[in-house]
Amino acid sequence: MVCGYFVVVSTIGNPVFSQSLPVSKDKAGLTCVEQKIDSLTTYLLRDLPSYTNRVTQRARRLSRKSEVYSYFLLAGRPEFTPLPLNPGINGVDSDKSAASGVEQVFFTTLERQYIGGKVVELQEFHWLLLTKTESGWRLVMMFTQSGSSTGSSGGQQPLSPPRDSSRSAIAQAINIWLRDCQAGSVRM
Repeated sequence: MVCGYFVVVSTIGNPVFSQSLPVSKDKAGLTCVEQKIDSLTTYLLRDLPSYTNRVTQRARRLSRKSEVYSYFLLAGRPEFTPLPLNPGINGVDSDKSAASGVEQVFFTTLERQYIGGKVVELQEFHWLLLTKTESGWRLVMMFTQSGSSTGSSGGQQPLSPPRDSSRSAIAQAINIWLRDCQAGSVRM
């Protein structure tokens, strides 16, 4: 009983176990909900390769040996200049998209694949649409376009047409990261 009393008393005064820690209002101390899109994206892109690699590792089927898996190396070069979401429809102004609460982020990723003993690097361009809710940021939709793919021969492939990637491994990783961010488990 004395040991139990000691544990309870020692945790009350210990800030590690305290539930009401003061939250600093500097940029690094803001919670996920309070982050502006540019600072949120900085942290997201920092963690995105590891989150995406975990998603793809979980999706692997161990019984298959012929599948090709990508290893995400980098995510970066964010751009925040929005594209009009509904240009020219009934005379709607392109600034209307900003008023609807949808934020647009453009970024690139670099992936590596091993195909037949050869290394293939693939650059992809992503258009991410996010919205801010009371509980935090949410992924609305995402589009991806595959860029230059180089193999050991150094050949370049043409750009692919944009595709809806809202259910891709990267989109799943973004959703998991946003969930972790809202739970306070992302280092900012």
